[in-house]
Amino acid sequence: MNWMNLGSLAGWCTMAVLAWLIGGCRRPVPWRTVRGGTALVFGLGGLVFLFPPTRTVLLWVNDGVMAALQAGLAGSLFVFGPLAAGPGQSTAAGEPSVGFVLATQALPAVIFFAALMALLYHLRVVQPVIRLFALLFRKTLGLSGVEALAGSSNIFVGVESAATVRPYLATMTRSELLTLLTCGMSTVASSTLALYVLFLKDAFPLIAGHVVSASVLSIPTAAMVSKLLLPETATAGHGAIPKEDESARAGNPISALSAGAMDGLKLAAGIATLLIAVLGLAALVDLLLGLVALDLGTLLSWLFTPLAWLLGIEAADLPEAARLLGERAVMTEVVAYRNLGHLAEAGTLAPRTILVLSYALCGFAHLASVGIFIGGISALAPERREDLAALAWRALAGATLATLMTGALAGVFYYGQKGILGL
Repeated sequence: MNWMNLGSLAGWCTMAVLAWLIGGCRRPVPWRTVRGGTALVFGLGGLVFLFPPTRTVLLWVNDGVMAALQAGLAGSLFVFGPLAAGPGQSTAAGEPSVGFVLATQALPAVIFFAALMALLYHLRVVQPVIRLFALLFRKTLGLSGVEALAGSSNIFVGVESAATVRPYLATMTRSELLTLLTCGMSTVASSTLALYVLFLKDAFPLIAGHVVSASVLSIPTAAMVSKLLLPETATAGHGAIPKEDESARAGNPISALSAGAMDGLKLAAGIATLLIAVLGLAALVDLLLGLVALDLGTLLSWLFTPLAWLLGIEAADLPEAARLLGERAVMTEVVAYRNLGHLAEAGTLAPRTILVLSYALCGFAHLASVGIFIGGISALAPERREDLAALAWRALAGATLATLMTGALAGVFYYGQKGILGL
């Protein structure tokens, strides 16, 4: 273990303490969750980075995701023709690509993955995995059954995870609600995973497996952070892991596929709309900052340098790493991953930095997610709107720390092992 590994370890511990300080140093300290969360994430991290058979499984996951992406390309090529072909590719008719177009090359993958997950959910392929992880989180972290189930659902979905515990939202404690929000903002949905893979697959061939790994590792980390922010002092009686709410489950596979595709279309449209608005606003802010010889990227780099330093990465990469963390917080993780992909392809960043940032950026911890999660969960439980609004900003802070802790965890275990990035 070299000094950078030790730096990542120190950064992980520091961010856990920061979570407790931001929460107001509340008592009682949830020691069971802290001990269980620490043991679980470091145990899983050791399996991912140090245990060769687990890396083989990670390779299988990566190959499966990449195969699904390639299969999904058939539909977008049929609809969009050469606009759907990536740079350097061509259609079956020999029409060359026009270059990278986000709307016709990346966003269709969101639709396809949403449809695929809806079909797998209908066929009950997903539920056993969710319950297995829920049991693991409940036993190790001391969470309530509702928290464990909602948290494990985030492996496959985003804000939709709240739907799995819809009947219990009205009676969940504030601490449980904060855990629900923090876990949701700390992970990525399977439907949007495709975007990050497309941005980084050339420079980081094993990115798909590591994004899945990051999302899983962020759940116990987020649960631990949320309990440090707001320890549980009451109980809603949600001891055992409840059954998922399947009231909205489609009647047959075709209707499930159709419903999933339509949900994916809404998500893709939402991503495109958000990017247009956020990037336009960022350009406007850049114009204003230009009046004082400054730009938004530089400002974000200054603000996030202390957090980037805690990740334990190379000093030369700190300015770019800080800027990417700031872009994730302000302009969404889609922009940050796209720019990370550009920097990785250009050889600007060290392999360690690329790996750590691919974990640290993996989450919906950005300003827009506050409105998304409040609106999405409030639609399921209108009576909890005020509680959700009061907890949302704390959840955003917790999710930011949780994703950074996951990045630092990757830094603890990475010492230059061959094959980790797939290169």
